[in-house]
Amino acid sequence: MADFLTRWDPFREAVTLREAMDRLFEDSFIPARRRAAEERERGFTLPLDAYVTPDEIIIQANMPGIKPEGVEITIEGDTLTIKGERPAPIENVNYVLQERAYGKFQRTLNINVAVDADKAEARFENGLLTLTIPKAAAIKPKTIRVVSK
Repeated sequence: MADFLTRWDPFREAVTLREAMDRLFEDSFIPARRRAAEERERGFTLPLDAYVTPDEIIIQANMPGIKPEGVEITIEGDTLTIKGERPAPIENVNYVLQERAYGKFQRTLNINVAVDADKAEARFENGLLTLTIPKAAAIKPKTIRVVSK
């Protein structure tokens, strides 16, 4: 029965509390501008939605404030890459809140389906990029009709 009893050590839990307090103070006192500058240097990840129909792959991305001619889309083999840059906000302004990401972005996806890249289409409407990539004819399901004699 003595094997199941352990002695309570208050310092073991205090170390965890101290680490949590250190993290809290660090997050509170590191200037938000420095954190924002570090994030801008890394760029940002472009959020995407992708879905598949029997004939094509559809990819959508919200790109408010980005001009269509500033977006570069390439398909090489089974790799799709979308690159661009969201313009910087107004300078010399004391922001009270600044949450919108800006700077360069690049998003790369591996498409595990054979596609016909030559027939891919990109539409840009109201800040929404819609990329339609047809599947290659070789992988499309084929329905074979059975005829009775």
